[in-house]
Amino acid sequence: MAERKPIESWLTDMDGVLMHEGIPVPGADAFIKKLRDSGRPFLVLTNNSMHTARDLNARLSRIGLDVPAENIWTSALATAKFLDKQHPGGSAYVIGEAGLTTALHEVGYILTDTEPDFVILGETRTYSFEAMTKAVRLINNGARFIATNPDETGPSAEGVLPATGAVAALITKATGKEPYFVGKPNPLMMRTGLNAIGAHSETSAMIGDRMDTDILAGLEAGMETFLVLTGLTAPEDIDKFPYRPTHVKDSIANLVDLI
Repeated sequence: MAERKPIESWLTDMDGVLMHEGIPVPGADAFIKKLRDSGRPFLVLTNNSMHTARDLNARLSRIGLDVPAENIWTSALATAKFLDKQHPGGSAYVIGEAGLTTALHEVGYILTDTEPDFVILGETRTYSFEAMTKAVRLINNGARFIATNPDETGPSAEGVLPATGAVAALITKATGKEPYFVGKPNPLMMRTGLNAIGAHSETSAMIGDRMDTDILAGLEAGMETFLVLTGLTAPEDIDKFPYRPTHVKDSIANLVDLI
């Protein structure tokens, strides 16, 4: 097997890698600082489409992680980039928060519930029966169905919450139409992110805590992959999957010296 080229660019998941339940993972601050000091291209990724990059910059800053907004890549930004290339200047009915609506506005999309080109489903804490009913009717009338990410549940202080993937399943059941999921594990999210920072998959690495999203997306995008054990995947879970990460590390702290 040909030896991989040295890592010049880094992509890392946010929740479970840099932070866990709102608390920074030990070593995350040192990792980000060394990345910034090195001048290497990097992105912090999240499948959550609720927040803008500026919102996430502020959220991370509050816990001591200094990540510029331009180094944050969300499934909302990836969705907007995808639609801008596929169907520029289109219209959409959106179920989601400011992270998604802002990204779509910035690429020139019109948000409407009157004969939209697309129904776009993202993350929100206020999924309503009325909005889902409208989405079903619009899709049945010909709007194409896009979802920002396939995550079926999300975390909260009270426990898991239904997320985009679960609501998408409801709409699919009512319409018979499957959405196109833009976020991880779709390697499209990685490739658009790499393009945004001028990086190439052959010299890039993906760090994640989930085998079924982070590691799979990195693998399919052609990147070197690092699974860290500070999130959802336990060591005994790795062999349950038909693919493996390139490396397994206890935490992000073990990667600081690789930059």
